[in-house]
Amino acid sequence: MVDGCPSLLELCEQDIQKDLDRRRPGQSSIVSQRKESDKVQILSGVFEGKTLGTPICMLVWNEDARPDAYEEMKEKFRPSHADYTYQAKFGHRDWQGGGRTSARETVGRVAAGAVAKKLLRDRAGIEVVGWVSGVGEIHCDVDVDSVTQEQVEASVVRCPNPAISAQMIEAIEAARKAGDSLGGVVRCAIRGCPPGLGAPVFDRLEADLAKGVMSLPASKGFEIGSGYAGTKMTGMEHNDEFRMREGKVRTKTNRSGGVQGGISNGETIYISVAFKPTATVMREQETVNVRYEDTTITGRGRHDPCVLPRAVPMVEAMCALVIADHWLRYEAIRPR
Repeated sequence: MVDGCPSLLELCEQDIQKDLDRRRPGQSSIVSQRKESDKVQILSGVFEGKTLGTPICMLVWNEDARPDAYEEMKEKFRPSHADYTYQAKFGHRDWQGGGRTSARETVGRVAAGAVAKKLLRDRAGIEVVGWVSGVGEIHCDVDVDSVTQEQVEASVVRCPNPAISAQMIEAIEAARKAGDSLGGVVRCAIRGCPPGLGAPVFDRLEADLAKGVMSLPASKGFEIGSGYAGTKMTGMEHNDEFRMREGKVRTKTNRSGGVQGGISNGETIYISVAFKPTATVMREQETVNVRYEDTTITGRGRHDPCVLPRAVPMVEAMCALVIADHWLRYEAIRPR
């Protein structure tokens, strides 16, 4: 359910389906082999191809659930999953696939994010593009202002550099064959934002972006602009000096990542999100059961050996939702 989308935005199911296809399992050999078509149905909020301004309800059915594959998890807590913490908090949990902690819940985020991306693109000229910039020890540095979605989608691992992409795929395949998993980094660029989005204190733009992407399953770290690398610079090295260009205030560099004082400055906003290795591995590990006895567990079922390729549309979705919220606020109060 998406609330707050303005009326008269041209929207159809295919606008949403494109991103759901990028998120769905079974799209290549390096992701989960679960077979889900993830076909979306728009149930309300759109009429004659345009949004009504009322809540938009969308539905995606599960088609390939296998709860019996999780039978062992009824009694045992999986290492680095939320089984134990949910049990500790609620005293009751859905062990058939992870419940709310399953990455399956991100289908709703991506559907909602597709609406936000369409709004931003059509009404504000804002573009959101994500890509895999690291898998394990393999890293790819590309220009955040020029990478395109076509370059990203040319590879199943969603890295825009073909040579490094091949190395990433090889590493993921090796981990999968070894019954292990890999983590990595997704980078996302938000281009075309006007200066003025965000707020000075509690709703700082980078804080809301961090909250959005860090709410994704398996996310473990967030950086904006220079991030941790900026701590190794001096103030003179790190400062983004201003200059006038084509009648606009611009910065000579963009180490701030497009946000200063919690508010966008008109430059490209770029962030990085670290994702841990997939918690389910096909090897025996030590754990504890629901009676708090030591035992062991071995991963089973269909799982991603690396979440990164499918995480790209998830990160884009959360960034788009945050930026859309701030853009709507900006449009309501900005000087005319």
